[in-house]
Amino acid sequence: MLHLRAVCPPERTAEAVDLLREHPGTAHLIVHRGVAVTPEGDLVEADVAREAADEIVDALCGLGLDHSGGITMEALDTALSDAADAAEESAPGEAADAVVWQELLGRTGEESRWNATFQAFLVIACLLAAVGVLTDSPVTVVGAMVVGPEFGPLAAIAMGLVLRRWDLVRRAGLALVAGFPVAMACTLAGVLLGTAAGIFEPDVIVRNHEVDFVYQVGPASFVVALLAGAAGMLAMTSAKSAALVGVFISVTTVPAAGYVVVAAVAGRWDRAGFSLLQLLVNLAGIVLAAAIVLILRRRKQRSGVLLRPLSRG
Repeated sequence: MLHLRAVCPPERTAEAVDLLREHPGTAHLIVHRGVAVTPEGDLVEADVAREAADEIVDALCGLGLDHSGGITMEALDTALSDAADAAEESAPGEAADAVVWQELLGRTGEESRWNATFQAFLVIACLLAAVGVLTDSPVTVVGAMVVGPEFGPLAAIAMGLVLRRWDLVRRAGLALVAGFPVAMACTLAGVLLGTAAGIFEPDVIVRNHEVDFVYQVGPASFVVALLAGAAGMLAMTSAKSAALVGVFISVTTVPAAGYVVVAAVAGRWDRAGFSLLQLLVNLAGIVLAAAIVLILRRRKQRSGVLLRPLSRG
């Protein structure tokens, strides 16, 4: 269940209440008259089944509440109520399969911004990848995969392409286009500093074979990226965030960026080129698969909405 709060202008409250009261996926409808201060108006609250949330939010936006008032939602961990159980049973579909598009748009939009936190995680991930390459440590490379924050912007690009939100595509693209070069530049400085201090010897990558998978690009690389992108978007759209860890571990994005730097310092431009290609292949595969998943889920959800009135008749 999700808890919905809508700030309504007084002249729109009756319509919003009727809309929520008539929808079978709604429970625990509450109206607070005149309590909203900014903007002024009434506060309408309800618990809604996740599989009905997208339809309800669209209907409230149709009343203009996203402009004249405000709509917020939050997940409920526990709902002990026969009315809530009835709402979930009456709402079409399964909660695990439901996509709340406004919620997803907000999540991807937030995670797609190029800011200090995103850049810091990307720098740390690339440095970890470089250390893993230099020490021939697959475990460290896997750690770099987990730390890397790049899936957020990739998911945002897919979301923007499907919904034609070009502002989201531009913002997420900027995070990747600016974030990776900055992270790689910081990694270059770290590798050069470590080499000068005698901590690392970049030439050892010729003898390190445990991490060769980072630069060995081929058809399997694209297949893995497609599978990871599909799994990642399924995890985001079904609110199963734990599955994202497996996605991070399966794709060679940040490790490839770290390998580019190490190979360049070692003068192995062939490996640097293949690593860069590996990075681009993985990024493209993830976006493509994520977009396909979104398209399929959107079509399924729309067909369910169109068929529901027929099933009632």
